[in-house]
Amino acid sequence: MDYNKLIAFHGHSCPGLAMGYRMTKAAMGFLAQYRAEDEELVAITENNACGVDALQYISGCTFGKGNLIFKDYGKQAYTLYSRKTGQGVRVVLNRQDIPAEKKADRQAYISWLLEADDKEMLSLTPVQIREPEKARIMASVACECCGEAVMESRIRVSNGRKMCIPCHEKMEKNV
Repeated sequence: MDYNKLIAFHGHSCPGLAMGYRMTKAAMGFLAQYRAEDEELVAITENNACGVDALQYISGCTFGKGNLIFKDYGKQAYTLYSRKTGQGVRVVLNRQDIPAEKKADRQAYISWLLEADDKEMLSLTPVQIREPEKARIMASVACECCGEAVMESRIRVSNGRKMCIPCHEKMEKNV
């Protein structure tokens, strides 16, 4: 995986992108997995920062395919799970191991992140997780307030009317 192609996808080079690049490559190497064409690989991210673009680009796990799960824990950590083998790995950036002088200079920091030994900067732990459900295709239903199509599983019913979540929340605020 060429880091420059990843930069083109993300829009710029930054420490977060470099972290995600190294973390994803290490996890995929640990699992001996290739980029997911469909849902054979599942990724769980514990943050919504720049590195998640690397996770998506390298692993092939995306929200659109339903094999990228977001848990808003604010941690620089990913779990990758192979449906083929049943193996999982959680990768965490060892922030305490980053030399202070590298953090002070953005480009030096990015270079260090791209070049440091995996054992120096990352912790990889095999994990057992319950296999996530595969993505399901749901029917769309028209919201009876705004008329927009909404996934059937996200409809809220109030006073006998089927509503999307924003319309339902707006109605509840006005009650």
